[in-house]
Amino acid sequence: MQARNRFLGVTRLLGALVLTAPGAFAADPGSVSRIALPNGSAGIGFDDLRFAPVLGRLLVPAGRTGTLDLIDPRTHSVTAIPGFGSATTYGGGHGEGVTSADEGGGWLFATDRTTLEVDVVDPATRAIVSRSKLSAGPDYVRYVEPTGEVWVTEPDKERIEVFRLEGRNPPRLVTTAIIAVKDGPESLVLSPKRGRAYTHLWSGKTVAIDVKSRSIAATWRNGCGGSRGIALDEPRGFLFVGCAEGRAAVLDAETGRELASARAGDGVDIIDYSPKLNHLYFPGGKSAAMTIFGVSEKGGLSKLGSFPTAASAHCVAVDPRGNAWVCDPKKGELIVIADPYPASH
Repeated sequence: MQARNRFLGVTRLLGALVLTAPGAFAADPGSVSRIALPNGSAGIGFDDLRFAPVLGRLLVPAGRTGTLDLIDPRTHSVTAIPGFGSATTYGGGHGEGVTSADEGGGWLFATDRTTLEVDVVDPATRAIVSRSKLSAGPDYVRYVEPTGEVWVTEPDKERIEVFRLEGRNPPRLVTTAIIAVKDGPESLVLSPKRGRAYTHLWSGKTVAIDVKSRSIAATWRNGCGGSRGIALDEPRGFLFVGCAEGRAAVLDAETGRELASARAGDGVDIIDYSPKLNHLYFPGGKSAAMTIFGVSEKGGLSKLGSFPTAASAHCVAVDPRGNAWVCDPKKGELIVIADPYPASH
């Protein structure tokens, strides 16, 4: 409760500490708008996008710009947190600066591919308060609520590095374990209800990891030519798989049984899911379009529609208002699509 109260206080502070403040923003269903990020016009190597429900902000690791950007989905105001690795030019890809972030315990955690660090950020002061060296190049960072740990995927070394929080104000991250994930890991999603973490192997498989024992509990085929994005319907136990070639699959989060599959545009990487609408968001970087699927009570997929995005627009996050935020790396912007479809049942 103390950590949650701390975040609520931070949210009030962020209302006054913004770089842009266009006022309240009400999107019409189906409307498309754009948000330019600070220093982003030269291009940004986007990767992981995520909505932080306690903080109430979209977490946008802005790659080479050297900032972690927090966006209020109600006003589209942007708060930039500096101090990460930066570069003046964008050469494509997403190998520079801060590329993944998550919230937990009243703090933000972010990985920096330039400095090979995982950093603790105080959202109240908009500052990095501690830095810890990684043993390999990072991909995803996630806070593991059941154990109070921070996990960082390191695909170049085929493992997940586990950190504990040492100290309180501010905490410091200390390595406590290594989880071997051969032929992976790609993507990471947590299920506190099941005490499991889910990630992919590159060769068309998904693994379930027991978070307390830090051991692989199950390995399932997911039907991908190249495993990429992952998302979860926690209450209903649906695990969503995004394949690079544009295949969407729904697996039973307990057994790994495939419940449904469908096709979308090519070049899929980061996907997301709205438990409020029961909609799955599937952007294709090669197809330059995002497909929205409805998810039925039994896990079936139905294509609701598709929206044009941009070349290389391979990542998405959805907010509670039903807006899908799609990255546009070449312009250093986010494309905001107001989901026009009613909730699926």
